[in-house]
Amino acid sequence: MKQKLDAVLEKWNLLQHPFYQAWSAGTLPVEALQVYAREYGDFIATLPRAWETLNDAETADEERDHANLWTDFTAALGGFTAPASLPQTLSLVRASDALFASRASALGALYAFEAQQPATAQSKLDGLKTHYKLPQGVEPYFEVHSANWHESEKILRQIASLPADEQADALAACEKMASSLWDALTGIHEATCDPM
Repeated sequence: MKQKLDAVLEKWNLLQHPFYQAWSAGTLPVEALQVYAREYGDFIATLPRAWETLNDAETADEERDHANLWTDFTAALGGFTAPASLPQTLSLVRASDALFASRASALGALYAFEAQQPATAQSKLDGLKTHYKLPQGVEPYFEVHSANWHESEKILRQIASLPADEQADALAACEKMASSLWDALTGIHEATCDPM
């Protein structure tokens, strides 16, 4: 099952997205980072619900702490917290709400995010440190997540224990979440930089 899930993620590999590549190269304006922080915050806030669906209160609490780190990241950029407004990020939040409502789809959707997060967090952290002279508070969210593999491993174990039909649901949810994450970055990129 891991091979099938990872094949989906390779198709929607966020490290290959032009927005993250521009971040790594230091070519994103700070204003683009501010929009990203504001728009993506609503999605980050949905993650505890997924863990609650999995009856994992400890990880749900951890994700609430991480959402606070995201708010700190937004504030440190000089941005402000506001509801997502771009169609693609609104679609991501709606997809998250739907996918996080049942166990199998929550597992697949979480895997799409959590399996990519350590690498994307490290890439963003490296970009911030190398190219952006920003105040303290922009890095902690990414520092915490750059080595956070335990969540995706926990998710994989649970997917492996599902019956075959629910594994298929998890795989479909992984695809939906991976494409929604990609589309949200595209919306942010197009709103803040030259169209792709």
